[in-house]
Amino acid sequence: MKIFMTPFVALVLLCPSCSCKWTTHTACKDDKLELLYQSCDPLQDFGFSVDHCNNPLSENVNIRFGIILRYDINELFLDMNLFSMQKSIFSFSYPVCEVDFPKFSFCGRRKGEKIYYAGKIDNPSFPIGKGEYHILLRLHNENNFTVTCANITVISY
Repeated sequence: MKIFMTPFVALVLLCPSCSCKWTTHTACKDDKLELLYQSCDPLQDFGFSVDHCNNPLSENVNIRFGIILRYDINELFLDMNLFSMQKSIFSFSYPVCEVDFPKFSFCGRRKGEKIYYAGKIDNPSFPIGKGEYHILLRLHNENNFTVTCANITVISY
């Protein structure tokens, strides 16, 4: 049995990128709203959760986010695209970290360091119409290297 397990274990350890899809995670779920996410980075997954899954979304949403950095982030930018029925309905870009104006404690972190954020994010309170929505989020640094990206599915019942 050990003879057959050794090549299998070696393959799993030496070829982590053989599987290009990460598991779909549930960030939050209740009877009116479900938020699912999956990393679109083939080399790295991340952790994300939302404390309360309300529809309509509340103004201050408590989130948790954790990742180990593969790149320095002197500057960090968020790009978001919202799709409904395979059509882009909203695009948004936001500077999360700027050299002269760091908004979060993790701004300026270096490759190999960990980011863990637990706190509120401010957003306008709005109801989410019934249906399924897809969001593509991408965080990238000043050199346009992808720090992380996510495919998010929002299902409103």
